[in-house]
Amino acid sequence: MKSKNIIVGNWKMNPLSLKEAEKLFADVVKSISDIKKTEIVICAPFVYLEKLKKISKKISLGAQDVFWGEVGAFTGEISAEMLYDIGARYVIVGHSERRAMGENNNDVNKKIKSALSAGLRPILCVGEGMRDENHEYLNFVKIQIEECLNGVSKDSISKIVIAYEPVWAIGKEAPHPATPEEFREMNIFIKKILSDKFGVKEISKVRIIYGGSVDDKNAEGFIKDGKANGFLPGRASLSPEKFSKIVKICEALSK
Repeated sequence: MKSKNIIVGNWKMNPLSLKEAEKLFADVVKSISDIKKTEIVICAPFVYLEKLKKISKKISLGAQDVFWGEVGAFTGEISAEMLYDIGARYVIVGHSERRAMGENNNDVNKKIKSALSAGLRPILCVGEGMRDENHEYLNFVKIQIEECLNGVSKDSISKIVIAYEPVWAIGKEAPHPATPEEFREMNIFIKKILSDKFGVKEISKVRIIYGGSVDDKNAEGFIKDGKANGFLPGRASLSPEKFSKIVKICEALSK
């Protein structure tokens, strides 16, 4: 059975209050009430997750990061078990913003294993900072995937979502946005890496989504031409109107 396409809203460090978070979440729930063929996840700040869980079961909740330790002297950290216990079912790992703070592939690998052990589904972010004429960026992404998934079993790979985020195409300073054709190239490349490592059959349910400044204007192209299995919107997820448009585009194109 084919996995549903998935839209993962990453709220990042927004909004400022629980009251605002509850309103935003409730508005999103209302705006996607008729969605049936698309899975929707909201990755809100950790402090809001338990409250948001009580608003609706239609949307799955996710965390934006996790620590690899189970319990112990890790001041300020939050374990996968804690996240699962308060209602999270997904967790973003290896986001470019975390990597920019010093997180490496080995850190991400430990987080993925910890998340899987606790019953969470990791959303693994990969992507290059720049594209070079010699195509070294392909090797960069290959190393990211191989090192981050080192030691992950064949039975577990279908539980992982791969989010490709071309760092060079994100933000106001980006030279230009990524195209559906560029994503499709990377989509095929990622599937080749995964099939070599885990086998064609095992990766058939792995969803590869796009996470680089997606909005309601480019979403259709990334699904139709890029063959994306969904999206990881950031800024657009803070607007119920924009977020629901992306979801509805994905829903309309779901088979």
